[in-house]
Amino acid sequence: MQEVTEQDFNEVVLASDIPVVVDFWAEWCGPCRLVHPELEKIAIEYDGKVKVVKLNIDDAPSVAAKYGIMSIPTIGLFIDGDVKAQVVGARPKDDIVMGLGLNS
Repeated sequence: MQEVTEQDFNEVVLASDIPVVVDFWAEWCGPCRLVHPELEKIAIEYDGKVKVVKLNIDDAPSVAAKYGIMSIPTIGLFIDGDVKAQVVGARPKDDIVMGLGLNS
C-alpha cells in the first residue's frame, strides 16, 4: 500500500481517476495494525479498479481534521475527490468491502 502525506494527498487521492480507499491510521494504534492485512487483500483483489493508500494522522493532522477523523482506524472511500463511504474500526475484509460499497 502506498503511504500518502499532507503534501501529496490532493494529487494521489483527490485527483485520482479511480476510487481511492484511504486508511487513516497511526503507529501507536493496535487495531490499525490488525486492519492492515485486510486492506492489503483489498488492494490485491481490486488492483486496477481501486487504489488503496494509508495516511498517518500523526504526520498529517490537517488532513485528518478536514475529514473529521475522530477515531482510528477509519477507512474512507474517495471518489472524484469526495468521501463516499467510511468504515470505522478494525474489521475483516468482507465487512470493509461491504461498508465501503465496493462489492456493488
